[in-house]
Amino acid sequence: MSGESTKSPVVHFVGSIPLPDSATVFRTLSGACGGHVLRLPDGETGIRKTWIKFLQDVLAENPAIEIAHDLPPFQFKQWDGKVVREIPRLRIKPGMTPNRKDFKTGYADMAIASFAVFDRMQKDGVIPEGVKFQVSIPTPIAPTYNNMVPADRPKLLPALTQHFIGEVHAIAAALPNDRIAIQWDVCQEVLAFENYFKDRPAHYKKQIFDMLGRLGDAVPEGVEMGYHLCYGSPRDEHLVQPKDSAILVEMMNGIAATTRRRIDFLHIPVPRDRTDDAYYAPLKDFKRPTGTKLYLGLLHHDDAAGDARRIDVARRHAGDFGLSAECGWGRTEPGRLPGLLKGHRTAAEGL
Repeated sequence: MSGESTKSPVVHFVGSIPLPDSATVFRTLSGACGGHVLRLPDGETGIRKTWIKFLQDVLAENPAIEIAHDLPPFQFKQWDGKVVREIPRLRIKPGMTPNRKDFKTGYADMAIASFAVFDRMQKDGVIPEGVKFQVSIPTPIAPTYNNMVPADRPKLLPALTQHFIGEVHAIAAALPNDRIAIQWDVCQEVLAFENYFKDRPAHYKKQIFDMLGRLGDAVPEGVEMGYHLCYGSPRDEHLVQPKDSAILVEMMNGIAATTRRRIDFLHIPVPRDRTDDAYYAPLKDFKRPTGTKLYLGLLHHDDAAGDARRIDVARRHAGDFGLSAECGWGRTEPGRLPGLLKGHRTAAEGL
């Protein structure tokens, strides 16, 4: 396993934070961990609080798409079988083809608005100099798995992919490239590898790696770019409990092999109860690209002793790594936020 080493680990925030607005997010994260971060997200507040749930309405409002009232909804279940929510299925209307121009996700507009707040607060000294603004964006595969009838996923993906790439280009055109980072959120793809979706296509691996490579290459070279891999957290719990990190390693290697441009960082989760060597052992097979920072999501709420144990075990297998939580915190009880931030600061200062 190769990769550059740094003397002091840094903290990575995945994206969503249970606070009311971007200014509060920037102020809170900077105050707690400002000396340990390279990037700050805007917290994915507002309609993004539940990550991609709002995209159900975005897709349903497209003139080429309709609700499949004759089909049962998709049951979104977490690891213990509990139904998180039921999602109405969508389909492409007969004879219609989606047009990328008809999608209105708002990711570019929201990022540009948040950067204006970020820029002002950084100039005022609230955000440390040199910290970059992180834009977290889902892949177009995510809503197709969650929302579309399986047969129509291939019909939706081309236009939706063009739309998401267009949003990234709009962000890069409007904001200073050397002060921003793009993070692609990779969730449904991980679940597909875990066979969570029983209707995954036979060529799902090729489809996923081709897509993730294309998305990465769409980010201009002057912009930092990385991938966050996760198992979902709609109720602050995983949808699948992984056996170990082998699938995550396979995916990181596949992403690195298909992405032609530089990958600045990769993030993977570590479940709270995994203090055993078996979970981390597959990391020896990670072919880390030179210059790519690995973040392990092994920090958990109110578990300083467990954090320390997970860090110690990870050191035996992962080489150099940064620190993070498993996923975003948008669905977390807000009262837990101070404890989470304290845990991040304590772990960073102890390494």
